[in-house]
Amino acid sequence: MKKWIPIAIVVLVLPMALAAQQQATLLGTWSDPSLVGSNAYNNTYNEIWGVAVNGHEYAVIGSTAGTHFIDVTDPTAPFEAYLAPGAVQGGTIVHRDYHDYKGYLYAVCDEGPSTLQIMDLSQLPDTVRVVYDYGTQITRSHNIFIDTATAKLYTFATNGGPAGYSAMRIYDLTDPLDPEYIGKYNNFGGLIAGHVHDGYVRNDVAFLNCGGNGFAMVDFSDPQTPVTISTITDYPYRGYNHSGWLSDDARYYYMSDENHGYQMKVVDVSDPCEPQVAGTFDAGVANPWSIAHNQIVACNYLYVSYYYEGLAVFDISDPANPQKVLYYDTSTEPNGQNYKGAWGVYPFLPSGIILISDMQEGLFVFQGVGDNCAATETLTPVDLSCLGVSSSSEQAGAIGLEVFPQPVHQELNVRLTLAEGQSKVNACLMDITGREVQRLGTENLGQGENTLHYRLREGLQPGMYLLHLQGEGLNVVKRVVVW
Repeated sequence: MKKWIPIAIVVLVLPMALAAQQQATLLGTWSDPSLVGSNAYNNTYNEIWGVAVNGHEYAVIGSTAGTHFIDVTDPTAPFEAYLAPGAVQGGTIVHRDYHDYKGYLYAVCDEGPSTLQIMDLSQLPDTVRVVYDYGTQITRSHNIFIDTATAKLYTFATNGGPAGYSAMRIYDLTDPLDPEYIGKYNNFGGLIAGHVHDGYVRNDVAFLNCGGNGFAMVDFSDPQTPVTISTITDYPYRGYNHSGWLSDDARYYYMSDENHGYQMKVVDVSDPCEPQVAGTFDAGVANPWSIAHNQIVACNYLYVSYYYEGLAVFDISDPANPQKVLYYDTSTEPNGQNYKGAWGVYPFLPSGIILISDMQEGLFVFQGVGDNCAATETLTPVDLSCLGVSSSSEQAGAIGLEVFPQPVHQELNVRLTLAEGQSKVNACLMDITGREVQRLGTENLGQGENTLHYRLREGLQPGMYLLHLQGEGLNVVKRVVVW
């Protein structure tokens, strides 16, 4: 819904934090020449993650064979501690993805009749136990993200189980070994996503990268009635909206589109109801086919894995003007209109080392920037005060208030439970600024449950609105999503 405001393109200059743009210090590498490459891109390796267990640090790297746990406790001499075979292996495999929670690693694959795998890491360095390896709920998924603050697993572009194909799903991880299906979603305030490619979630607020359909921010604090906060469908260098990561202070979202030669975007989300593209930037290289693939924010730095270019680290002390301070080209592939080279990056191990996975070359371990972010990082919740009201019905005069279904299309149904009857209750629909957009009528309501039905006017734009019911002893407001 919110379109970008034209701004000047950000020009990169030499950074201040590390004095000058410099090549990162390579500490060690790992690869296994016996592994096969994929049939699609000849990529043997894919996603990278990291875990610290029992005094050891591990790079978790996916391959056509499965999930490799590479001990990087001595970063100058990485070695494979364990391989957890994938449910499907071989040349058909291109994508795996990972996230850890409460001592377990969650793994998915996006090819073949695969499974969701959950691995118990507690017995490292001796072994890794795959304690859940079933395709009854998930066979294939492109990406996952775990909101560790609320114990929810988000899966993106997911197949399998009773839910069938889903643009995205949410599972409850209250029991980490028994994911409980909550729901599937593809309509975000009128933005209909054929699939959600990836996402970042903090305290139930999801930042969703919806491929060719754009970008959405959604409040899933009540996953049965999620509220779309805003969407962006028009912005500089708009292409295939691929991935992003939120700054620690929740004010900026760093977003990439997976298109050759496209710049990354700095999205100001300090007012999440009115996001603005505050700047664009790139790796500062001559390659016209350059693509930012994945990115992570850790403290005051943005870490990016670029196809062909490898590692790029940006100082984001000035959030809208990232300055490249470290780089390292991991790829031996010639630049081209393809998808080869660095896949993912991970900077959160306690030692501060930086991990990169290169699709053809394997694991690279670099010296970090020295900020010890794993120990010092503090994440600020997203400020949703722009929504004006809570979704709670604990307001004057009402015992219960429900709007259904959500999102609403043409017909608005309201179930309102009152402790006492009310006469001449005025109902209206407002935008999020409090401006009235439709007067719905005046009601006489009885004690107990009341069911109301309203027809929305023709031409009402999709988005988020506020239903306001007001009488002598009643004053309630409820968020309404219209599509």
